[in-house]
This record gives sequence, C-alpha cells and structure tokens, in this order.
Amino acid sequence: MAYENHHDAAFEKKYRCYPISFIDKPYLENGDKIVMPPSALDRLAYLHIEYPMLFELSNTSAGRVTHCGVMEFIADEGLIYLPYWMMENMLLQEGDIVEVKNASLAKGSYVKLQPHTKDFLDISNPKAVLETTLRSYSCLTTGDTIMVPYNNKKYYINVVETKPSTAVSIIETDCEVDFIPPLDFKEPEKPPSPSLSNRTLPEVKEEPPLDFKGPEKPSSSSLSNRTPPEVKEEPPKKIAKFSPFTGSGRRLNGKSSTQPAVSPSSPLIDNPQQNAANGINGSKSSSASSRQKSGKLVFGSNANQSSNGTPNVLPKSSSGEPPQVEEKPKFQAFTGKKYSLRG
Repeated sequence: MAYENHHDAAFEKKYRCYPISFIDKPYLENGDKIVMPPSALDRLAYLHIEYPMLFELSNTSAGRVTHCGVMEFIADEGLIYLPYWMMENMLLQEGDIVEVKNASLAKGSYVKLQPHTKDFLDISNPKAVLETTLRSYSCLTTGDTIMVPYNNKKYYINVVETKPSTAVSIIETDCEVDFIPPLDFKEPEKPPSPSLSNRTLPEVKEEPPLDFKGPEKPSSSSLSNRTPPEVKEEPPKKIAKFSPFTGSGRRLNGKSSTQPAVSPSSPLIDNPQQNAANGINGSKSSSASSRQKSGKLVFGSNANQSSNGTPNVLPKSSSGEPPQVEEKPKFQAFTGKKYSLRG
C-alpha cells in the first residue's frame, strides 16, 4: 500500500522495501538502480519529471539518507526492490518502510574514495576497474559504501567526499577520482631516533695542507750527513764439483774389492814414469794370470796374492822402522789385455 503526499511538481511516496534477489534479477546488485511499481511511472509522467530520474531514499527511523536511480517499473504496488548493499547502508530490513522522493542533483566534479581493504589496491589497474563499475551507478552520496565486484570478489569502498555537493550525479560527466589509504592500512613503525645528547659526532681527522710548490731539493749538508746503508755480504755458495769414478767397486764372485776407491782429488793423468812402472806391473800380473787354471774367468789382478790364495805380507825390518808400503797401481781405463775362453 502506498502513502502519497501531494506537492506541486514533486514526487514523494512511501513503500515497503525488499532485496533484488526476490525478483530474480541478480545483475541489479552491481549498481544503484531500484525497481518501482507501474503507478510510480504514471505519477512521474504526470509531474513531467525529466530524465535522468533520480530519487532520495530516507530511513527516518535510523536517520539514513542515500540517492539512487530507477531501472524498471515492474514491482508490485506498494513495494520497491533495492540492491542488498543499499539496504545495508540504510539499515533496512525486509518489509521496512522507506520514503522515496524525486531529486535533482548537480554533476560531480570530484570524488574521494577509501577502500575497506588494501586488496583493492593490489589490482593491476584499480581506477579502470572502478570506472567500469561506476557506469552502473547514477549518483553518489557522501557517507555511502558502494560495492565493486571484480574476479568473483566483492570490494567495498566508502564515499568520503563529493563535490560540488554532498550528493552528485555521475551520468555522462568527467569526474576526478582520488583514493586515500584503506581502512586496514598501517603505517610502518619508524625506529626511535636517538636524542641529540646521546649522539656522538664522528671524529674528523685533520689532513695536512696541500703543497703545490713541488718537491724540495736536498741541501748539500744533508747529503754529506747521510751514511750509505750497510750491505751484508752473502757467503759464497758451495758448488759440488763432478768427480768421475769415485764409487766403490763390486766383484762378480760377491767379495768386496780390495782396491781402494779413487779419491776425487787424485788426478786421472799421472806422470809418464809411473805409467811405465804400471805397465811393467801389468805385464807381471798378466803372466801370473796366464798360469791360472783353464776354464776360469778372472777379472782383475791377483799379483798381490800367493799361490795359496793369501795376500803377501811384507816382513818388518829389524831396525823398527815401518816398512815401506808399495804403491798400488792406479786404475787406468782400457790398459788391460784381452783373454780368450780357450785359455
């Protein structure tokens, strides 16, 4: 049942409100359009209300006021259907009485919005999403909370400020939109700054002034007083000299050689007189070796051994003087004679 107050060139009626979901038109949830009865259209035409038709909704019991547009005139008489987010703003329940008046709003030039959560700002382009959503809206009122659906998620945004008035029309107008930090935004805590008394100034090292006169030449007195640095002499390094045939000899029968090793200091070239004597001794040793049994190979000289195999020992002289030791012939390479296996 509708309650009507007669005013010249004004539409004002009271209706019972219900959500849009009652008439199975879910697409009307994304906007601020309401559904009114056909009698309302007749009255608006009679009053010559021009397009766009804008209305002021009032909940006198809660003191809430908002503005909206109209989509269709198909509701039952005495009833209107509102988007659910609008009923929440108006603090209306199903079947509550709401007063509807026609309104004439100025075109908006500036709107300040505040998202409820910072998730809305994480969208790649929130202003483009908001622009697309506001095409379903006909007006905005300061203090309202609008709903922006995006990617199967609902974002709620507060209308903080509108210019040039508290309620503006956004139909076919260029409106500047500004955002303020979301309701759940928290500023990062700043570390406490130390007081000036506790601050210690950094030490500044004084650097010597730069001298652009160039290097000074030393005086003659300073040159005369200077003492040359001491140079330590390194000891001469011992270099090992190569001495041929200084190793010990080995025999084939396993016995140690009776001939002493040639000392490295002894020269390899002796006097010709000693070589001649050595040649005589070599001939004697060769004759002695020829008397050995046939079938034996003998390497070396056995001239100093007796027939029994014992070395000859010189008798001591009666005068007590030490006997003179015969000098053994020194080894000379390639001075021996050849022997055949046949003897």
